[in-house]
Amino acid sequence: MIVIVDYGMGNLRSVQKALEKLGHGALIAADAATVLRATKLILPGVGAFGDAMRRLRAAGLVEPIRQHIEAGKPFLGICLGLQLLFDRSYEGGVHEGLGILRGEVVRFDSGNGLKVPHMGWNQITHDGQCPLFDGITSGSYVYFVHSYYPVPKDTEVIAARTDYGGWFTSAVWRGQLFATQFHPEKSQQVGLRILRNFAAL
Repeated sequence: MIVIVDYGMGNLRSVQKALEKLGHGALIAADAATVLRATKLILPGVGAFGDAMRRLRAAGLVEPIRQHIEAGKPFLGICLGLQLLFDRSYEGGVHEGLGILRGEVVRFDSGNGLKVPHMGWNQITHDGQCPLFDGITSGSYVYFVHSYYPVPKDTEVIAARTDYGGWFTSAVWRGQLFATQFHPEKSQQVGLRILRNFAAL
């Protein structure tokens, strides 16, 4: 059972529809019991890091998410769902994250002329090792909407990088944990292939 975590800050229906298009049912759930029963878990997210963590805590979802990942079951974080995996974010102050991956979430520097947020199509560079990118050529374009990005302390978790005024981490991978800074559900055929690869794990 694929479960999409609903904590009031995600593009849930778009992710669900993309999976349904691929022939995979996905349940949107906001309760801990359903999250704990998931065989595969997706944590999407749009909005502010601090608000998201507050909502996850209030809904009692932090520990079920951690338990799912610690059990080695497939997990996919999308956009904010990637950032929440890290120790902390500096978005509107300092906010503690899930602490599953070591590292911090920082803002793009608009002082060098970059447009922030980073919005639109950009390329991902990867070495072909991550199962999420099976059948996807390095250099493929995917869709981004974000002002912050993760800086992993352990560079071995970096699955893909993207150049936007300098290289940043655009996907991470550790065991059965996967997360993308971009939106697969908005990335047309490349994104559908990523979701298909995840559903097939």
